[in-house]
Amino acid sequence: MNPQLEQVQGGACQWRLTVFEEEHYQGRSCHFTCECQNILERDFRKIRSMKVEGGAWVGFEYPEFQGQQFVMEKGDYPCSQAWSGNSSYRTENLLSFRPVRCANHSDSKVTLYESEDFQGHKFEICNDYPSLPAMGWCSKEVPSIKINSGAWVAYQFPGYRGYQYILERDRHQGEFRNYNDYSTQAHSSQIQSIRRIQH
Repeated sequence: MNPQLEQVQGGACQWRLTVFEEEHYQGRSCHFTCECQNILERDFRKIRSMKVEGGAWVGFEYPEFQGQQFVMEKGDYPCSQAWSGNSSYRTENLLSFRPVRCANHSDSKVTLYESEDFQGHKFEICNDYPSLPAMGWCSKEVPSIKINSGAWVAYQFPGYRGYQYILERDRHQGEFRNYNDYSTQAHSSQIQSIRRIQH
């Protein structure tokens, strides 16, 4: 199904994103209501600021949704630090982006597992956790995850810092059997904070 139609049929606000070629909303701009696999094909050199006016989006440092991921909820992003936040990884610009599907902040549930392939001790959560170790998760790692509902962003370190991994139900049917499923750029299964994505 077309993601834009899915968003309208689901009764949620329509996705809308305005991107700018330079920081602080300067230079060329363009509006989007659906994914863009490669901003270079639209005669842009880069994206260095943006405004999210509807829905939640995920931006990527390379075309074809490759490289590091950065979640962007409704609001203004005047420079790269605004979307990188506390990430230990920064990129000066984004080259592809798409809407986050199934983001429903009021109805979100995820199950974390202590081993790959959904083995071992598990823990089901429905709320944001700025520190998984503080809530009793005994490891720095989360080797596998099932998204029961909603869309989530997991972070490498406590306090929503470090690499970001966007976890949606429509990717891998919501089943992330090992850290390679989290992202093509995931280097380990280290996840120490997680939160719901707001649409």
